[in-house]
Amino acid sequence: MKTQEFLNTLKSNQEKSLIFEYMPNAFVGANYHITEVKHVNIESVDCGSQTDSWSETVIQLWENPLETGKRDYMSVLKALGILNEVGKMKAYNLDAEVKFEYSNASFHTAQLFVNSFEIRDNNLIIKLVSEKTKCKATDVCCAPEKVEVVTQDEPCCTPDGNCC
Repeated sequence: MKTQEFLNTLKSNQEKSLIFEYMPNAFVGANYHITEVKHVNIESVDCGSQTDSWSETVIQLWENPLETGKRDYMSVLKALGILNEVGKMKAYNLDAEVKFEYSNASFHTAQLFVNSFEIRDNNLIIKLVSEKTKCKATDVCCAPEKVEVVTQDEPCCTPDGNCC
């Protein structure tokens, strides 16, 4: 989801509570805070010597251990207020992919993509997903996903030592 689409989704649901699902049926605790917003510009070179560049908006979520057991989630209105203040200080690239950086005691630190969102009761649930790493230069240097096995009817090596 692009930053603009995420902000528009928040604007359309300001009266709701904001909940993040980081795995199926696993939710960031109600004690979360938005602790950092990163405007990231990436310049990369892949294993096929191809260059690329893109931007990301990375929003960090942190569960405050002093608020464990908190039951009320942050309102969308409050989150939108925080993000709008950030935008005044440092303008967003609205075409940048939005990601959420999160971890807890049983989930490793990860940058998660927005897969979708759901409105349930008075909640806006942002469904996050991790993405596996992959080779971007598969046509140049990486092993194909499936390896084709070639069989020969004749043996490769002969008794006189000539081997393939």
